[in-house]
Amino acid sequence: MKRALVTGGSGAIGAEIATALAASGHHVIVHANSRLAIAEEIAVKITGLGGAAEAVCFDITNAAATGEALERLLAAGPIQILVNNAGIHDDAVMPGMQAEQWSRVIDVSLNGFFNVTQPLLLPMIRTRWGRIINISSVSGIMGNRGQTNYAAAKAGLHGATRSLALELASRGITVNSVAPGIIASAANEDTFPQHVIDRLVPMKRAGSPGEVAALVSFLASEQAGYISGQQISINGGMA
Repeated sequence: MKRALVTGGSGAIGAEIATALAASGHHVIVHANSRLAIAEEIAVKITGLGGAAEAVCFDITNAAATGEALERLLAAGPIQILVNNAGIHDDAVMPGMQAEQWSRVIDVSLNGFFNVTQPLLLPMIRTRWGRIINISSVSGIMGNRGQTNYAAAKAGLHGATRSLALELASRGITVNSVAPGIIASAANEDTFPQHVIDRLVPMKRAGSPGEVAALVSFLASEQAGYISGQQISINGGMA
């Protein structure tokens, strides 16, 4: 049974990814930044369905705390599937954006990616098998007003994905990024009402967290072993 870590696993998309990976037979570690109780509920739900899961809580922007948490997890064996799903947005048009808004969004998506991924690489490499999936965004491809910080962070994640894929290709480890478009969630209902979705999305609907999870689950599978360094959009046909 391979072990999988899903950062930001207490969110809507993260929870679906964790559930899908568990259904594929992996032991899933559901990460939360502060909402440990929610991560624990997700882990309990997974085990209730016959899967294997546990919950952890640490701040991925804190390198020392992240390193300590990962060291404890690695004591039980290598983590061979990593889904870097944690991310935040703090929107403002650039002329009115505060330095903290810029730094915090970059910190979570890029420094958090490094803090979690780098310590897991050597144990993963020793197994000669691994899957790293970075959850990006359509904003990192197309840009979006009010999201210069978020778009920059996610575009940076694309570059990191391509470079890391090259470094690990000979070790049986794939690295890909998934860029969701508008995904249905309680938080998005006010931001993306139906008339906005009709204008932006050729399919005229929001995607579901389950659809994102299905793509991630495939990329984490044996069948996806020849797919690496790719940026895969899941956005209902948005250009």
